[in-house]
Amino acid sequence: MLSSGPRSEAATLTNPRRMSAQIISGRVIGEHIRAELRERIAALKAEGVTPGLATVLVGANPASQMYVGMKNKAAQEMGLHSRQINLAPDIDEAELLGMVAGLNADPGIHGILVQLPLPGHVDEGLVLETIHPSKDVDGFHPMNVGRLATDSGDFFAPCTPAGVVEMLLRSGHDPAGKHVVVVGRSNLVGRPLASLLLRKGRGGDATVTVCHSRTEDLGAVTRAADILVVAMGRPESITADMVRPGAVVIDVGTHRVDDPHAEKGYRVCGDVLFDEVKDVAGAITPSPGGVGPMTITMLLANTVTSAERALEGRRN
Repeated sequence: MLSSGPRSEAATLTNPRRMSAQIISGRVIGEHIRAELRERIAALKAEGVTPGLATVLVGANPASQMYVGMKNKAAQEMGLHSRQINLAPDIDEAELLGMVAGLNADPGIHGILVQLPLPGHVDEGLVLETIHPSKDVDGFHPMNVGRLATDSGDFFAPCTPAGVVEMLLRSGHDPAGKHVVVVGRSNLVGRPLASLLLRKGRGGDATVTVCHSRTEDLGAVTRAADILVVAMGRPESITADMVRPGAVVIDVGTHRVDDPHAEKGYRVCGDVLFDEVKDVAGAITPSPGGVGPMTITMLLANTVTSAERALEGRRN
């Protein structure tokens, strides 16, 4: 299990730029976690086990190609066995399911990631259910979702929500006993994050409110948060007047918006109006450089954990 480190480490896990709010850097925290993972990977290799991650890419969606490339590069840099499988966009669903079944049976593969979205003729739910729960390092299999929701047994949490929890812990903002408001109820972020925060023990024990598109007077709810996590999918929608002074703000959003004044004609921003909110919040994540880098780090962490569980299973 990843350790949160002492509270005094918070200053070393943040960007030192001088602003009114503490800047919580996903890049810095992610590297701290990867240093821990390198030790665990070395221990596994000493036992003859190299954690293996297989990524399956169907078609040639440019964004998906970029994401898969980043994941494989990160795995290789960490010394993992990385296998990328590129499939034609018109692949038969049965053939894709057979490919996943083969990875399930491969003892050298400990984590399987099928990059979404898939072509319209493929049932995404069926594909995700075909991945064995013990290798579902994305945390999307119904068994992992159910175990997370009920806080029972071994499971893998989706990487972005798990990364948010690690960011809070490692920057000195333990959510235990705090009122956490999560804006967004998606199955990718909002729902699993709420489940993680409600669990007993490390990273949990929070009081959680989940907001969504039908929430009335959203600002009144967000202003009540000790910790505000925003995953609403709308650029710069959370403004300074919606944040309680001193609150911790975690911005999950990443958007490319047109900006004629920018060199490339666009700029990247989050769901939070950073330049305003940083002057009100006690701590805040930037976008980019905040939650994004944590997602791949937690994918690596889940893969290493899967390899450790497999080794323990062989011993027993």
